[in-house]
Amino acid sequence: MTEGDSRRLAEQVRAGFGLSVSALEQVTHGADQHARLWLARTVDDGRYAVKLSGGGTAAGLVVTAYLADQGVPGIAAPLRTRDGGLFVDHDGCRLSVVPWISDQRALDGPMTDAHWRAYGEVLAAVHAVPVTAELRGLLPAGGAAYPSIVASTRAVAERLRDAGRDDPAGPSVGELAAVWSAAAGQIQLLTREVERLAADRPARPGPDVVCHGDPHLGNLLLGVDGRVWLIDWDDAVLAPPECDLMFVLGGVLAFAPVSAAQQEAALAGYGVVDIDPARLAWFLAVRALDDLSDWTRQALDPDAERADRDRAARIVRGLVSEVGLVTLADVALRSLDRRR
Repeated sequence: MTEGDSRRLAEQVRAGFGLSVSALEQVTHGADQHARLWLARTVDDGRYAVKLSGGGTAAGLVVTAYLADQGVPGIAAPLRTRDGGLFVDHDGCRLSVVPWISDQRALDGPMTDAHWRAYGEVLAAVHAVPVTAELRGLLPAGGAAYPSIVASTRAVAERLRDAGRDDPAGPSVGELAAVWSAAAGQIQLLTREVERLAADRPARPGPDVVCHGDPHLGNLLLGVDGRVWLIDWDDAVLAPPECDLMFVLGGVLAFAPVSAAQQEAALAGYGVVDIDPARLAWFLAVRALDDLSDWTRQALDPDAERADRDRAARIVRGLVSEVGLVTLADVALRSLDRRR
């Protein structure tokens, strides 16, 4: 970002939100390719998260504003613009501002038992809010994109099967083809069962509640006295609670598995819940296929930087590892078979 670009962004923040920015520092962690984030410091020593979003909708801003109004803990409400909106347009992107709550991500730790309990309490409070007509019209159903995810998974598998020496991805394609080949049985099971269980879902729909949709530890900030904040609501959906709780029951991230003691603390904070094994397995499988196909595509992108391709390939290997999401979903689905 050039100095001129920084000045334009700071001026847009001043004009739109009434904040006088003295410094902008770009934040590089995060996997959203359609968004950029800055830590903005103001002349009165305030700190704010300034975000430019080029994809999706403003649903995440609407949801967090609503949750904050409902008194849900752990939610950083977006600042209102001078005219009462939640964002302003900046070069065709949504420019939004949220108070900078904490420098400490849960992924970087240390996450205490109190933090785990608060994590569960926040999820429970989110799931308990009334679903308004506005939210029903705004938020997609959790897992609704599963047909395109299944199709994408099959397309990537076909490419890896047919890849030759002249593939533009170079040596990476052979390495990833070997990874997919070793996990072929699991991938086929997940693909088949996602479609089968989707057909069965109308018979056991479960309650539709507001869900974050991606509440992994990278989207959780830690504070003092065990406080936590759940951020990045761009993937908010209406779904049964299992859509969020799968991130507690296993952890989803291969490099940050959730221990039994941590699960116990989070569920103690959440309170009494009747988890449906089939819904949980389905959401795990949909997420596993989505992550696997998406990160594999990124690893095979010949136009991407080598470092980005290598990172994507490491994530793919983690997904099919013993503690990876593909394995978690496979175990959950096979457990369903044993129950039948």
